[in-house]
Amino acid sequence: MNRHRGRIAVLGAGAWGTALAMQATRAGGIATLWARDAARADTIVRAHANERYLPGVALPMTLGITASLEEALCNARLVLLVVPAQHLRAVVGALPKALPPLLVCAKGVEQGSLALPLEVLAELRPDAVAGVLSGPNFAHEVAAGLPAAAVVASSDAGLRETADQALATAAFRLYGSEDPVGVQVGGAAKNVIAIAAGIVTGAGLGENARAALITRGVAELSRLTLALGGKAETAAGLSGIGDLLLTATGAGSRNTSLGMALGQGRSAAEVLAGRAGVTEGMATAPALVARAAAAGVELPICAAVAALLAGRLDVPGAVAQLLARPRRVE
Repeated sequence: MNRHRGRIAVLGAGAWGTALAMQATRAGGIATLWARDAARADTIVRAHANERYLPGVALPMTLGITASLEEALCNARLVLLVVPAQHLRAVVGALPKALPPLLVCAKGVEQGSLALPLEVLAELRPDAVAGVLSGPNFAHEVAAGLPAAAVVASSDAGLRETADQALATAAFRLYGSEDPVGVQVGGAAKNVIAIAAGIVTGAGLGENARAALITRGVAELSRLTLALGGKAETAAGLSGIGDLLLTATGAGSRNTSLGMALGQGRSAAEVLAGRAGVTEGMATAPALVARAAAAGVELPICAAVAALLAGRLDVPGAVAQLLARPRRVE
């Protein structure tokens, strides 16, 4: 028997959830993709594709599609939670009490509670075995089977091994981590910094400015990681610098493209109105800044993005605010 064989429930039929469900079948597992909306699930089944989020990509014939949580979870040995961070609480709250290990594949900070995804899980399901998957991954490339790497972070070694068996292939390499805090901070902060990088590009401020901003963004990410109990080396790895580089420079990044549009003078509402997928940095920016402030950490780039998105600053004002900061030793 293939060592990867097992039933995997993937909750969330967006681009990333669909790509991970495809990857699970590619790794030899039996995967079921859950869509919250029954009509959406039916459309995916009939088209044998998720045209809304991954147009032109044919789904594996063995991939199950359902709008029933009970059906998706039946005999699953691992559950991937691939819903936006702001919807994670509602989905987890609807799950049964008895659960297999949970792997969160969302990136962000919950508004209101200012909780990281695993903190939401710990509140709602304190006895669950849980971890987080993160890294520099565009969904369409993973769906196509192109080479990629990601990190599975958990204090539970068994979960890290289960995730590796369920998802890893020669082209999709997984690295284990015992620092879920650092991995989550990297996944949240990089989206906000990517918006800032996009603004620099859209406003025509040059490559020098973008490189400087991304580098100082890494410093912000690192400071918050350490303040919340994470490790410095995590910020320098795949889920930190790696994910930030992809998101802040990749042409397929929703956060960077939003920033570019803002830099060109368009409004966030105008840009988001034409999108199907979630741009996580929008909701994460104010929550991340508030969480950092509670920990006594300054995030000037992220704070400027949050102020710009809230309409308290315009692009010239945000640039002027950042350039006016006191000089310091790096």
